[in-house]
Amino acid sequence: MGVLSGNPQQEPMHYGEVFGVWSYLVGAQGMLAGYQTLINHTGDKDLRKFLEDTIQNVIKPEIEQTQTLLKNNGVALPPAPPERSGASLENIPAGARFTDPEIAASVSKDIAAGLVACSQVMGQSIREDIALMFGQFHMKKAQYGATLLRINKEKGWLIPPPLQVQAGEPVHS
Repeated sequence: MGVLSGNPQQEPMHYGEVFGVWSYLVGAQGMLAGYQTLINHTGDKDLRKFLEDTIQNVIKPEIEQTQTLLKNNGVALPPAPPERSGASLENIPAGARFTDPEIAASVSKDIAAGLVACSQVMGQSIREDIALMFGQFHMKKAQYGATLLRINKEKGWLIPPPLQVQAGEPVHS
């Protein structure tokens, strides 16, 4: 069976690895459809380019790699939502549109959640190939997160939490 044989591809996946990879794939497939839809709502050219780049260079490769891993290990793939079609921003009523800052905040949240999900799969993996794959996903997400942080700052979309300031002397009345 190849358990702990030194060749990770010949080792079976344990239940945690299967569930982690399968769940990650479900999330990535949902994000693909969601981001394709968000592109239709995006007016900012930098944010649109970021979303398109994220789809092509992060989400689609992750989907392909996780699908291949699961198929090679005899695991049935989850159903994927259909690809979304393009739409013109002007055809979406103003009250029904997501704004660019809302889109950027949502994608930032997704990146943070993706970092946690990658870390979880890495931590539960006993197969080195799976841990390394998710380590690569983690590094790519961290890079894209830094890029989106810069975009958020440049556009003035970043809403910082309350800043801690040094307390002065107490006011006496």
